[in-house]
Amino acid sequence: MEILMIVFCITMLIISAVSRIEEYIKMLAAQGFILFLMCLVDYGNMDRVHFIIMVLETLGLKTILMPLLLRYIVRRNELNRELEPYLSNYFSVLITTVIYVAGLLISFWVSGAAPEIRPLHFGLSLATIIAAMFIIVNRKKVITHVLGYMILENGIFLLSLSMAREMPIIVNLGVFLDLFVGVFLIGVFVNKIHEKESEN
Repeated sequence: MEILMIVFCITMLIISAVSRIEEYIKMLAAQGFILFLMCLVDYGNMDRVHFIIMVLETLGLKTILMPLLLRYIVRRNELNRELEPYLSNYFSVLITTVIYVAGLLISFWVSGAAPEIRPLHFGLSLATIIAAMFIIVNRKKVITHVLGYMILENGIFLLSLSMAREMPIIVNLGVFLDLFVGVFLIGVFVNKIHEKESEN
């Protein structure tokens, strides 16, 4: 589990370093697959129905369906490269690294203060949430804001794994709805932008 958490953090550093939107989508799919592997490792702590829901969410939705849909939107609207961020990629990677170092420090603190919480999950999930918010603020295109929102949701997923062995199914169903609505709206919005650019 600790190795999977480290690999997950590496995907965040890659996201901070790249400019191509399709690379964002690949890393988003990689994060979904890592979350799926975490669910497999944690299978002994879940009932069967809950496990199936989590597999559908992580493998079906996060790893396969959403990346394919986002890739279709990007290619259809020829959104190949992100505009220059407000901060350079160098500073983006530096800030993301600092955020995750702070997350590790939080993990050490939690391990002594709250033993019932998984410390590494808790610290790195908080770091992922903050890093996702930084990505949303630092990037200019609307499509990358949606990708940042989906990374934020991955951080919330990790946070729920840290604080409870079993998540309520209703929370997972709510996440399904949020993601579908978010991607649907961004698809409509990006298509409208593309039409306006064509008219001009």
